[in-house]
Amino acid sequence: MRELTNDNLAEVVSENDTVVVQYMASWCGNCRVMKPKFKKLAAENENATFLLVDAEKYPESRKLAKVDNLPTFATFRNGTLVNQVQTNKFELLKDLVNEVTSN
Repeated sequence: MRELTNDNLAEVVSENDTVVVQYMASWCGNCRVMKPKFKKLAAENENATFLLVDAEKYPESRKLAKVDNLPTFATFRNGTLVNQVQTNKFELLKDLVNEVTSN
């Protein structure tokens, strides 16, 4: 798992087959709660690229998914948004990840 350091999520998504993103912000309590759970899923799914994206710092990256609440988790496959969920529930996040990593 890595943290985006430039507003270039579109580039990362186009260069990787499967990408899972946690959109977050430094002030977001639920984002901090979900981060270790997201990290755990990243360790269990080495066939996907897991990224943390600061939704406030990187507006272009935020546009790739409809982010209007945090944390938002989004999955991309072959450069296209597959699905997304706004949640602080691990089971919903796990289901989202399984949807793109189980095939």
